[in-house]
Amino acid sequence: MDERATHPSERRHLRPVSDRAPRLVRADAPPAGDDAKGKAGTRSLGYSLLVAMRPRQWVKNLLVVAAPAAAGELGRAEVLARTAATAGLFLLASAGTYLVNDVIDAPADRVHPDKRHRPIASGELPLALALALGGTLLVAAVVGAGLLGGAQLAGVVGAYVLISTAYSLWLKRFAVIELACVASGFVLRAVAGGAAVHIPISPWFAIVTSAAALLVVAGKRSTELDVLGAAGASHRRVLDEYSKPYLRSVRMIGAAVAIVSYGLWAFQRAAHIDLGPPDAGALLLQISIVPFVLGVLTVELAIESGKGGAPEELVFRNHTLQVLGLSCVALVAAGIYT
Repeated sequence: MDERATHPSERRHLRPVSDRAPRLVRADAPPAGDDAKGKAGTRSLGYSLLVAMRPRQWVKNLLVVAAPAAAGELGRAEVLARTAATAGLFLLASAGTYLVNDVIDAPADRVHPDKRHRPIASGELPLALALALGGTLLVAAVVGAGLLGGAQLAGVVGAYVLISTAYSLWLKRFAVIELACVASGFVLRAVAGGAAVHIPISPWFAIVTSAAALLVVAGKRSTELDVLGAAGASHRRVLDEYSKPYLRSVRMIGAAVAIVSYGLWAFQRAAHIDLGPPDAGALLLQISIVPFVLGVLTVELAIESGKGGAPEELVFRNHTLQVLGLSCVALVAAGIYT
């Protein structure tokens, strides 16, 4: 039967059996054949919990280092310790968020060709256990933030928990708003790094982080549209409201704002450097704009190639992006700390 002729009430229960396959099956059907790798009993309970916490995405928590590093304070032992502790708190918060989100999204995740293998969606991890542990981790993260950095840091971590929970329960249904919610997770991590050590965040730094996050999130949605096609709304309802040209426009805006604001931050930060040979540190900061721009273009190319659905995969697998990222970090570090 033609997919477009399927009644809407039936399409909510359909999913593609592969990234490109047009054939649809019921979303509530258990995996079969090769898909059986996600069925209960194939992994231990402890390992299933670890997988559900998405350890590959913990790399995002390194964003808490950005503000102290950019301010030139990371060389102090106390600052380094508090920054590491803050990254640990966000590890707890993000793990708790993933567990709660996957409990809520389990029916929709069964529509996705990859997400249907997640421990909760596949039935491998009990819903009650995942929800209880997720809630405990979220509370522990907020309480720990209060003990470490007082009300300011607790407020940032609490905002992350609140926005993430509201997104999972409700806000993910609203186009554009849901993009902002997901992007806020990146921004709040960077803000938390400054709050933990009482370093004010540069306006340009905040704009760079926000715009780059918007590029990444819009890229995720673009890839979901490419992979899921007409069945995308069965996995994520809001995909029905997006078009590929619109998401490409959002990415272009995010990329342009990120590049311009990074350049402004680099020149502004360079003006405050008075270390080493005349203008040496300033020059290195200004040169860092080149790998940053090339990195943004590399991310966009990956998205256009259908590889932007999982940003953490780009970090671990795209060697060009790794070289450009390390080059940018090295230039900034040399410009600030030498």
